[in-house]
Amino acid sequence: MPAASPAFWQERGAAGVSLLPLAALFRVLSTLRRSAFRRGVKVAVRLPVPVVVVGNIAVGGSGKTPVVDWLVGVLRQHGYRPGIVSRGYGGAEPGPCLVPVGGAAQQYGDEPLLLSRLTGCPVAIGRDRPAAGALLLQAHPDCDVIVSDDGMQHYRLARDVEIAVVDEAVLGNCWPLPAGPLREGLSRLREVDLVIAHGALSDGLRARIGHGHVFPMELVGERFRTLDDGGCSVSAAHFQGRKTHALAGIGRPERFFAQLEGMGLEVERHAFPDHHAFVPADLDFAPGEAKIMTSKDAVKCAPFATADCWEFPVQARIGSGAADRILEKLSNGRQTA
Repeated sequence: MPAASPAFWQERGAAGVSLLPLAALFRVLSTLRRSAFRRGVKVAVRLPVPVVVVGNIAVGGSGKTPVVDWLVGVLRQHGYRPGIVSRGYGGAEPGPCLVPVGGAAQQYGDEPLLLSRLTGCPVAIGRDRPAAGALLLQAHPDCDVIVSDDGMQHYRLARDVEIAVVDEAVLGNCWPLPAGPLREGLSRLREVDLVIAHGALSDGLRARIGHGHVFPMELVGERFRTLDDGGCSVSAAHFQGRKTHALAGIGRPERFFAQLEGMGLEVERHAFPDHHAFVPADLDFAPGEAKIMTSKDAVKCAPFATADCWEFPVQARIGSGAADRILEKLSNGRQTA
């Protein structure tokens, strides 16, 4: 399981400085790799349908999964029949394979399983993204657009639209791995088709992005539902005056905790590493006291959840104009194909 991000990624201190030679090597190698695809030394695989990539430039959760869910809804509203490909991180299945509706997060990964349940779209996973996409299209020939979840650095899969999801807090000290959290430099954000900002961006970062296609996003939710009975849904008022626990195994658990507290809940915080493989023992405390978790964690805990476990589903609310920008790019691609 991935460990929590190193604390020194948030500052430009001695620990990070000591790793700068390795970071410089990583930056050179990643730049050379991307350049090889751009110059045709390495050949990207182009699928027979358009591909929209949703990704980021840093290690850590920035809110990509809700963006993919939102994007699928936008595409459907405009007549597209989307499918999703994903790495399947955290699952035992290397792929390529299709994610079954009743699959287990431990086998297929928490994010692909959640996206399958949220969207109802066909989802394929695999380390080889082009192969996963080809498998999906073979099984679902009516699919006319592929959304690649967390696929920005997977250059073997040719793409028609690139969306970068940015949470400035996740960028930390803005140094490359392993001195900092960046997979690619900030200059990469100048090249994507649009940036979706999860939270406010500083003027300095906006200047470095260098284009006006930046759209704000917030995650919104109002209702809570039990894991052992999908028919039970309550508002935040249900938890007022009750001892409540908040569990999160995501990239930025503090954002989830703060959202619950902003709704008036007094919660005891329980943070786990991103993609944590929950087991029954993780929930075996404070019987009878409410335990609230994210949807990504809920898909892993549902098989052994008890009556005191609750999910807080959220949806992405994204600034006007983002959908138009994506649809315009896809329409232009159709006309030139």
